[in-house]
Amino acid sequence: MLVPFLKTLPTDHKYVIEIRNKKWLDAKFADVLREHNVALALTDTSFVPRPWEMEEKCDLITVDFAYVRWLRDRKGIERVTGTWDKAIVDREADLKNWVDILKAMMNTKNIRRLFAYANNHYQGHRPATVKLFADLWDRKQ
Repeated sequence: MLVPFLKTLPTDHKYVIEIRNKKWLDAKFADVLREHNVALALTDTSFVPRPWEMEEKCDLITVDFAYVRWLRDRKGIERVTGTWDKAIVDREADLKNWVDILKAMMNTKNIRRLFAYANNHYQGHRPATVKLFADLWDRKQ
């Protein structure tokens, strides 16, 4: 079902597919996306392993850019807060892992752009997440 759909996409746009079923996250799926010039969204959620947690190591970069979504556990953070004015969960260790993996990918996979999105549920405050990531990125040599 996916391949016929991918074949219909206009070639003058960029596309990203985010999967929410960890059983799809494998080299075969990445190869299908690569064949059709579609990016795989790299996610930090509670239901799909992060790149460094994957049992089957495969090349997750399928195009010349990377697209990351930091979401984590929406229900878990909503049990703690409903106010999005400050960081609630310390995600520094997680973001350090993201910096390491993304810098490595940029150095070895010919990535020309990195797009990253963080929602408030990641650590309770989107701007703090972005600032922390940027600070960690700048510190990493």
